[in-house]
Formats: sequence, structure tokens, C-alpha cells
Amino acid sequence: MDDYPENEPRRRSSTWLIGIIIAAVAFFLFFMHSEKNPITGEKQYVSISPQQEVRLGLQAAPQMAAQMGGEISSSDARTQLVHRIGNEIIQKSNAHEGPWQFQFHLLADPKTVNAFALPGGQIFITLGLLNRLQTEAQLAGVLAHETGHVIQRHSAQQMAKSQLGQLLVLATGIGLSDSNHPDRARQSAMIASVVNQMTQLRYSRKDELEADEWGIRLMREAGYTPQAMIEVMEILEKAVPGGHQPEMLLTHPYPKNRMEKIQEYIQAHPIGANLREGRNIKDLIDTDSTSDEDFSRQPAFQ
Repeated sequence: MDDYPENEPRRRSSTWLIGIIIAAVAFFLFFMHSEKNPITGEKQYVSISPQQEVRLGLQAAPQMAAQMGGEISSSDARTQLVHRIGNEIIQKSNAHEGPWQFQFHLLADPKTVNAFALPGGQIFITLGLLNRLQTEAQLAGVLAHETGHVIQRHSAQQMAKSQLGQLLVLATGIGLSDSNHPDRARQSAMIASVVNQMTQLRYSRKDELEADEWGIRLMREAGYTPQAMIEVMEILEKAVPGGHQPEMLLTHPYPKNRMEKIQEYIQAHPIGANLREGRNIKDLIDTDSTSDEDFSRQPAFQ
């Protein structure tokens, strides 16, 4: 009911003003929370400190492990291999100079082909992915990539960008609200939400390529040939089921596209001498322990 149509422009102006204020506060909060990365020296916009990242990762690690079949025992040769290669990457690079607490976990899920990192240094690889790897260098490539995510503080940056995006969606919904046309405001808010989601996907894909470059650097410092990273991409490509989604809707670039970027980076940064593929993984572990079921879900390698 609108008995006073002359007040409508005033109401519209007030909602626009509220929306603008919320957007301004969102940007202010985002840009005021900046820190210098302790390893790279890069200025980053993050919402939590490295110490908070460590606590968050340690708290989330048991739940993440439980969702994927739990962890394989530390006495298992496969777990010991993951620990050894992971710790080798940390100790032979400047990663150990940072405030994070790196720990490497082998998850008992034999179906999922995946590896991921939680904030603060908790790094996971599934048995489904380990079973597909052939050499120590390939395993080093996977773990180095995940270490790169931690060093670059990608999770903390994504949290800050997500908070900014949510506030901007709220600002859009309020700024465009119209009591006479509620559907128009709802549609505008939905469009803003989609734009925010697509922006987050773009940032996530950028993070993956950045982690690939970090993985190459860390592999070299640990003495492993970065060509093994391309071999990992080939393994992931073979594990992808048919029927791709459009890349623009994926958080991860397709393995083929990542291979091209990795090759470009390697060519721009010569490999150097005395880098190794390492030993064959099957020669290092009890073959009976690798007889798990070999069906896969969508590979992620986050």
C-alpha cells in the first residue's frame, strides 16, 4: 500500500545510501586487514593471523581425516614415505622459516584421487592418489604444490575475499530493494551472488597455478626434477571421468592447461643439474599394502 507516493524517491535514496555504506565498510574492513607474508614478503589481504591459521588447521584436521576414511597408521611404510618426502621438502627449503606447523597425512580413502592443505600446514594426500604415483619425485610434486598453498596463505586470502563478497552481495540487495518491486531487488541480489561466486572461482584457479609454480621451486630445492609435476598432471588427466564441466566453472584448471603453464615456467626457469626422479614408490613399500581397491572419484588435487 502506497498512500504517499511522493515519499518513494526518499525511501529509494535511503536504501541506496545504506547499500553504499555497507559496501564502503566492506572494502574498508578488507583493505585494513593486510599483512606481510613471512616467507615471500608480499603484502596480502587476510582476515586471520598465521597463528590463527595454525590453530584452525590443527582443529579441523581430525574431522577432515574422519570424513575420508581416517589416517593410515604412522607405522605403515606408505605413511612413512609421505612423511619423509614431505619433511624433506620443508627442511631443504625456506618453508621451515615460516610460522606454520607442517604435518603430512596419508588418508585411507582408496577411491578419491586428491590432495589438499588446510590453513597452517596440515597437508593431506589420499591413498587413491598415492597408489597412482610412480616415483618419489611425483610424490614430492604433489606435496610441494600443497606446501605452496600454505606458504602463499591461500586459505586465509580466500576467507577475506569471501567475507568481502558476501558483504557486497548484501549491499547490492539492500541498495536495490524496492517495496513496489520486490522481485527486482531479489533478482539483483541473485545476480550479485553469481558474480561473487564466479570471482571466487577465478581467484581459486589463480591460486592453483601459483601453487604449481611454488611446487616447482620447492621440488628443485629438495633435489627433485620438476618434470615430475607434469607427470602428475598426466596422471590426474587420466583419472578424470568423462564429461568435463566448463573450465570457467571449475575451481581447478584442467590438468592439460596446468601442464602448459608448468612447462612455460620450467622453460623460463632452467632446471639445473643433479635433479632426480627418485626411486620407484612400489620398490619402497610392501606391495601387499597397495592392493586396495582402485576405483576413483573426481580428482581434485587442491
